Amino acid sequence: MLLDLIRSARPRHWVKNTFVLAAPLFSGHLFLQPDLNRSLLALALFICASSAIYLINDIVDREQDQLHPLKASRPIAQGKLSPVLAGSVAVVLMAGALMVAHLLATAFALVLAGYVLTHLAYSFWLKKLVLLDILAIAAGFLLRAVGGAVAIDVVISTWFILCTFTLTLLMAAVKRRQELIELGETASKHRHALEGYDVSYLDQVVSILTAASIVCYALYAVGIGEAASAQGHMEWTVPMVIYGILRYLYIVRRLDVGGDPTALIWRDRPLQWTVLLWGVLSAWLIYSGQ
Repeated sequence: MLLDLIRSARPRHWVKNTFVLAAPLFSGHLFLQPDLNRSLLALALFICASSAIYLINDIVDREQDQLHPLKASRPIAQGKLSPVLAGSVAVVLMAGALMVAHLLATAFALVLAGYVLTHLAYSFWLKKLVLLDILAIAAGFLLRAVGGAVAIDVVISTWFILCTFTLTLLMAAVKRRQELIELGETASKHRHALEGYDVSYLDQVVSILTAASIVCYALYAVGIGEAASAQGHMEWTVPMVIYGILRYLYIVRRLDVGGDPTALIWRDRPLQWTVLLWGVLSAWLIYSGQ
């Protein structure tokens, strides 16, 4: 039972919550002991909240998941995990995370509450609506990044916020595209919003968001309009970001995968090395001058 609960909490997807560390990293505060402690606590609270959301989502989607070739193996869909137990654990995780968040910082608690409400709305309603479904997914990542900033009370670049939003919106659009391809004519039975999409439209959306993500990151890196963000010659990281995005799209198109961006990152070695080297170079550029 415990293993089924852990599986339903999606530990492989906890990596998404590292967006919380973006603001501490790029503000130069990540390795200051008090801020590091607050950042790690904020990360843990987002992990608890996101795990609760996954449990609730699996409860809501259990009938559709039973028809899906991969999601049918989820514990709740299989009947191995009681929806009542899963729901109870989810409530405890969410309530506990919000209470501790309030002790950390009121502003952070409000951001975490916004994240919970956004994803609850997604689980019950927004995922059925065309475009609003992918906007809600991107909003979740944006709130993680903002949460990391308010947890240690630092300001992050507007361009970085826009880059976070456009990049995660890109991944959400790619995910919908691949779901359409993988599920074929039965796509709308698994996810209602897929009825309103088609591959050619999503290809256009992906092209627009790819360009927007690269431009927003480049403007952040050189500090256009916000000199405070142009620390450490971050422009040297732009080629890595461009390669990473293009590599991601290459894998999706050539290997016909991408329905789960997190799984793709775990599988592709060049993409893993790109993310690692980007993180190391970014940290060195920012902190070497301190």
